[in-house]
Amino acid sequence: MDVLRASSAIVPAPYTPTNKTHFHKPIFHTCLSKPGFNPLRRTPSKSRLFTTLSSSPTTESVEPPQPDVEVDGGKEEFDWYSQWYPVVPVCDLDKTVPHAKRIVGLDLVVWWDRNESEWKVFDDTCPHRLAPLSEGRIDQWGRLQCVYHGWCFGGNGDCKIIPQAPPDGPPVHTFKKACVTVYPSTVQHDILWVWPNADPQYSDIITKKKPPYIPVLEDPSYTKSMGNRDIPYGYDVLVENLMDPAHVPYAHYGLMRTRTPTVKVDREGGRPLEMRVKKLDVNGFDAKQDWGSSNFIAPCIFHAYADADTDSEADQGNGSATSSGIQKAPPSNRRLSLIFMCIPVSPGNSRLIWTFPRNFGVWIDKIVPRWMFHMGQNLILDSDLYLLHVEERKIMEIGVTNWQKACFVPTKSDALVVGFRRWFNKYAGGEVDWKGKFTGALPPSPPREQLMDRYWTHVVNCKSCKTAYKGLNALEVILQIVSVVSIGIVAATKQNMMSTVARTAIVSMAVICFAASRWLAHFIHKIFHYHDYNHAVV
Repeated sequence: MDVLRASSAIVPAPYTPTNKTHFHKPIFHTCLSKPGFNPLRRTPSKSRLFTTLSSSPTTESVEPPQPDVEVDGGKEEFDWYSQWYPVVPVCDLDKTVPHAKRIVGLDLVVWWDRNESEWKVFDDTCPHRLAPLSEGRIDQWGRLQCVYHGWCFGGNGDCKIIPQAPPDGPPVHTFKKACVTVYPSTVQHDILWVWPNADPQYSDIITKKKPPYIPVLEDPSYTKSMGNRDIPYGYDVLVENLMDPAHVPYAHYGLMRTRTPTVKVDREGGRPLEMRVKKLDVNGFDAKQDWGSSNFIAPCIFHAYADADTDSEADQGNGSATSSGIQKAPPSNRRLSLIFMCIPVSPGNSRLIWTFPRNFGVWIDKIVPRWMFHMGQNLILDSDLYLLHVEERKIMEIGVTNWQKACFVPTKSDALVVGFRRWFNKYAGGEVDWKGKFTGALPPSPPREQLMDRYWTHVVNCKSCKTAYKGLNALEVILQIVSVVSIGIVAATKQNMMSTVARTAIVSMAVICFAASRWLAHFIHKIFHYHDYNHAVV
């Protein structure tokens, strides 16, 4: 059961249960990885930009000290369209239908080309009248068909047929304007990736530059259950939130148990955190925490893991917890990493793909369906979703480049957040390059229930949750039918043809089935549609 709970973690924070490994509700474990694992190290030239940060408060009227960050002195600009972006886990794709996805403002259609046995990523626009190809279908010959007028396209974007063109006329389907734009794509770590630039010079980009490689995701001794969700706030807010472990005891109170500090200053148990950013350059940065290390691989990946020697230092205070914040396991070779992939979609919208590879309890994932893990993970995402949605609007009011002037970040617990904002401002100009597609203004805020809706942001994009949703809805209908039929049988049967015991049993079964159907309807709505989180009453 502790494995189930560990796998439902969603925020990279150090956690420690007291004494034995038990948790309250869904659940978090400290991230761990293989001994000595330290991915994608860089060695840029460095200049010391910040002074060491003190975690103690001060009342002096001076500028607060800033996190210790090593920053590359170069002036290189980050190119948003010369990067690989994760699109969606392959396990959540259906080969029989096209899928609509948006990445850095580009509308894409993902479909399975059975003739070439690979996933394709096209511009989601038919060259005829600009209808979305994602609303089309895969025809009997394995071609992508636009359902507006029936134009069909092959895996290379070439138009195979224009039904309206006379067979004895010019071959207009071979014209260049009849072709669809194709983006380079590949599958790595069981995730579909896309290169959002269709310029011919990038047609073979996979031979020159591959998506970021994370060794633990290819280790067969690890499990790697994945999830994805569309998020109603922007890319930058999503990234900095995942880099911030200090918010966990408060924003996720009651959902995740944090390490108990030596001296508790409040109910939630917030405590000072030792965090430092180093080696910051255009490609991201490395960071060091008191419980391990992490990497930000620009623009999408945040990977947190414990150092190889972290779990060897036992916290004698409770006899079982380690300095990494996880119970010391004999032998100390249990490893769990937290990997988050944050994808810019449009202003005020992003997408999160998460996976927590671990080398213990691997058999659990073969028995327990993913949707059961996603229940806890979605609740954790929901518990601070509204906060971040509002926060983003306040950041836009002051201007993204003024973030550090407006926000007071005087402790080391904000070091990674400050480091990300430093990278975002220095190399990306404080904004995602949307290529003029958007004005930069955020979309209007929808009602709270719509904002936190899970069905359209997760369920329809998750094969496991969608299957469970259909199955549970069918079960609800069956229970209602059984209830009605049972009452009908009792009503239609003459008094002397059924014993009192049998009649009572059937009526009881009808009542139980009806009550179960009502409970199931509430469960379905709460798990797959909307589950609010009221911080004031937790």
